[in-house]
Amino acid sequence: MTENPSTPSLSRRIVLQATGAAAVAGYLATGSPAAAQDAEARLATYPIPAGIARNDSFQIQVRVPHGEWQPVDAYNVRLKEINPDTGGGRTFNSSMAYFDVSGEVNVKVTYTRAAVETARVRPLSYGIEPEIDESTVEFTLDGPRNVVIEVNGEIFDCLHLLAKPIETDVPDLGDPNVVYFGPGVHDGGDLAVAAGQTVYLAGGAVLRRKVVFQNVDNARLLGRGMIYGVQWGAIPIENSKNILVDGVTISNNPTGNASTIAESEQVTIRNLSYFSHGTWGDGIDVFCSSGVLIEGAFLRSSDDCIALYSHRNQYYGDVRDITVRDSTLWADVAHPFNVGTHGNTEDPEVLENITLYNVDILDHREPQLNYQGCIALNPGDGNLVRNVRIEDVRVEDFRWGQLIHMRVAFNRDYNTSAGRGIEGVFIKNLSYNGDSATTPIMLGYDAEHGIDDVTFQNLSINGKVIADTMQKPRWFKMTDMVPMHVNEHVTNLRFIDAATAPTAEAPQITAAAEVEAAAGAPLLYTVSATGYPESFAAAGLPEGLTLDTATGVVTGAAAAGTYAVTVSAANTVGTTDHTVAIKVL
Repeated sequence: MTENPSTPSLSRRIVLQATGAAAVAGYLATGSPAAAQDAEARLATYPIPAGIARNDSFQIQVRVPHGEWQPVDAYNVRLKEINPDTGGGRTFNSSMAYFDVSGEVNVKVTYTRAAVETARVRPLSYGIEPEIDESTVEFTLDGPRNVVIEVNGEIFDCLHLLAKPIETDVPDLGDPNVVYFGPGVHDGGDLAVAAGQTVYLAGGAVLRRKVVFQNVDNARLLGRGMIYGVQWGAIPIENSKNILVDGVTISNNPTGNASTIAESEQVTIRNLSYFSHGTWGDGIDVFCSSGVLIEGAFLRSSDDCIALYSHRNQYYGDVRDITVRDSTLWADVAHPFNVGTHGNTEDPEVLENITLYNVDILDHREPQLNYQGCIALNPGDGNLVRNVRIEDVRVEDFRWGQLIHMRVAFNRDYNTSAGRGIEGVFIKNLSYNGDSATTPIMLGYDAEHGIDDVTFQNLSINGKVIADTMQKPRWFKMTDMVPMHVNEHVTNLRFIDAATAPTAEAPQITAAAEVEAAAGAPLLYTVSATGYPESFAAAGLPEGLTLDTATGVVTGAAAAGTYAVTVSAANTVGTTDHTVAIKVL
């Protein structure tokens, strides 16, 4: 099935498919591929179609080592900042450019506004030291990376450069179950994706339509194109199962978020990039869903980057088995990561088995104290938040807010009751470097609605590890060394160093005993466990499925069959096994 009048002819499609994924991805309107490639590295660039706003603050060139320089066009993306005196929002123009690469890539960026006095490539954890020559900045990426080039301290007039992986999963464009959009601008009403269908946005495609997954199974949205300028959510996913969104960029939406995942299961959002300036400009909101994986994302949002909620509006149910990994978050307003605000006082719900792993938080700016926190766990409406694992999270010096905001809340603007509590939070290798953060908080609501069993392991503040082994005045609390404000309704709070075992017991697996998907469709299964798991393993996985040993997430697609798989969770004390039946129909 095709929905695009500019789809290449059948003979052109055959040529593109035979040439391989990189050529399809890098196809130009002129018919010549924009891919420069050799045996070790490949590069694909895409033109911006006519009628889409560009930004000329930066001139960008990329090349594989020893190759020819390729120009990369920069889109104009709009960003937001709140005025704390008026509450009004001011919008800024910024630059975003993307290309695909495998292997190393050299980057040359010329700032057209002024000479470059200083330059940073962020996240700073990548350790990229750019070379500056008058108005030009040069550096090398060792592979696909999402980076921000910040010159002369400008955080709005900066360049967001998205180096994405070369595509390896380009669908057969002649398949009747593929909706193909080639390079160019595509208008129309909402696009409802059918069960078993794939929507493919080629590089250089700009789709000014929502892509809607509603009451469907085994469906996908793939490609390197953009969803641009739509109202009230670009990719709603409701009452659906086995959904994959991979590689697309979303920008310039006047209102609404990138994606709402609601009453759905087995949803993977991969390599999604998002820029917002509008009202309620969240990145990804998850309501009443289970088995959600967000990975490789770059989200710069005008509200929460990622928010996990239970009941709100027409959505009901618990939230469980949510993993966010290998991503970069920048909140110009509100929280980079927020859990628990909305729920169901009449029939309380649970948000559990939540993992935030290997994430860089670049910024956080929120004037309102109630909405601060780079990492915010703030259950209201009878919600119980439990079994949360936060590991290898690096927070750069943000503009305004708190590192941690952990509070059992009764926010009268949004709640009808206080949350039930927060239980079992393990925060390992969290680091903050900067001097702008205000005092983080941990507040239980009262004795019956408190916070219990929170362990920080190897918490680093400006290079100082906060642990009970550190030197301090004996009359000081450990929280004074952060410093952190903790009230009397917080129990079993610990700060330990990297060498101290957080538990004396082996993990306990809480994962489901069965998971189901269609043959060839995206499958997602999480080996959730309590008790401080440090690694995961699996025996008997069918071909096409892989397990991430750090997070316990199984992903991929497999052939039909029923597979008995033994999964395990381990820590320094021991290993626990669990059998799961993977049914591929």
